[in-house]
Amino acid sequence: MKIILKEDVSGLGYKDDVLEVKDGYGRNFLIPRGKAIVATPSALKVLAENQRQRAHKLAKIKADAEAAAAALEGVTLTIGAKTSATGTIFGSVNAIQISEALEKLGHNVDRKLIEIKQPVKEVGNYVATIRFHKEVATEVPFEVVAE
Repeated sequence: MKIILKEDVSGLGYKDDVLEVKDGYGRNFLIPRGKAIVATPSALKVLAENQRQRAHKLAKIKADAEAAAAALEGVTLTIGAKTSATGTIFGSVNAIQISEALEKLGHNVDRKLIEIKQPVKEVGNYVATIRFHKEVATEVPFEVVAE
């Protein structure tokens, strides 16, 4: 089934992408939740016209994303967490804590843009990926220390 995404779907694609998905996934999940529409010829024409009209706005959005990524270049974070005697964290470090640490440094980053590949459950050094745009991402190293 060919669909057009109406919003970003993690692990699948970004808004206005035309994708091929399994029929059940499209019919039972994406379309009923308003995340996608069926890619009919008329819907594809409307999409093409909308993209043509928004081209200059998208260029500005991408430039803003590149500027935000450049501002985070060279930033390293230190996040304190309560730990046991063996260095294991009670709970885990997540995107909210990284977002708050960045905000303290003067960088306003939405927590939904932050991805952490592996669960952070021990003291050590890790890397978080921040996706500002589908073509612009930056990596921010962070260290988890015992409080």
